[in-house]
Amino acid sequence: MKSRLSNHSLKILGLFVGLLLLFYLSYSSLIFGVVDTSWQTAIDAYTNFNGTNEHIVIKEVRVPRVLNALAVGFSLGLAGALLQALTRNPVADVELFGLNAGAAFFIVCAVTFFSINSLTEFTWIAFAGAGFSGIVVYMLGSFGRDGLTPVKLTLAGAAITALSASARHGLLVINDKALDEVLFWLSGSVGGRKLEYLTTVLPYMIVAWIAAFVLARPIHTLMMGDDVAKGLGQRTLLVKLATGAVIVLLSGSSVAVAGPIGFVGLVTPHLARYLVGIDTRWVFLYSGMLGAMILLAADIGGRFIAMPAELPIGVMTAFVGVPFFIYVARKGLASS
Repeated sequence: MKSRLSNHSLKILGLFVGLLLLFYLSYSSLIFGVVDTSWQTAIDAYTNFNGTNEHIVIKEVRVPRVLNALAVGFSLGLAGALLQALTRNPVADVELFGLNAGAAFFIVCAVTFFSINSLTEFTWIAFAGAGFSGIVVYMLGSFGRDGLTPVKLTLAGAAITALSASARHGLLVINDKALDEVLFWLSGSVGGRKLEYLTTVLPYMIVAWIAAFVLARPIHTLMMGDDVAKGLGQRTLLVKLATGAVIVLLSGSSVAVAGPIGFVGLVTPHLARYLVGIDTRWVFLYSGMLGAMILLAADIGGRFIAMPAELPIGVMTAFVGVPFFIYVARKGLASS
């Protein structure tokens, strides 16, 4: 894919423009909504708090919402780029590959059978669910004489997603208490999430972000093919296992904070490769940045479409993600 930002200086400039857009979206998310505020009000909420409704909204609702959207969006965008590079599948995404669904199913099981409602425990359970689903999808996608293929991975992911969703809904139907406790979370949103939700999982996110960029060069080599990578002395199995662990950390921590949100990681790697080419370091950085932009924009849009109610952020991302998935899938079939 030809890079639109063909040299290093343009990539730096694109990064600067992206950061400006992130700042503007963060500002808009902080200021606009059912209760409109101002930048000065946001500053006063921390420097001269007076207990007014506007100050409470800023501190307790808007600021946690912005920070959650930035962290979760960056994580989902980066996870999508890692997953597409690892599987060499252009439609790979943590939602389509069943990682989000597995994490959500494990959490519903924990609430239903063990009455767990601690965010810290949710985090570890989400990691376990995402990891388990990833292993099952990989195994199913590897069956057959032709081994692991992008098509079989996609079908296996779709099957696990459907199975997890059906089982999850079945458990919630027979358990009203569990339904009340996790329904707001299953809708997929950064609204109504306290800042402590993020601070609990942020260390895992940061470790995963750093590890992803450390793995960027080995993954770039791996994308040339296993035989080439082994010929260059790479331990391909170790790189794959490490990349899988990073994807699970990113997916599980995002689900623990915001619930299952799909399609962000599907779209961002394609946009990133369109802008900066195939260099994995730049693709990862741009994918994370674009993921944060998409999630912030989707959150802002969800507030205004059905005001004073809000559309879940997962619905907003699906509006973009589903047509994009169809386009990429049709393009892939046409070129095969």
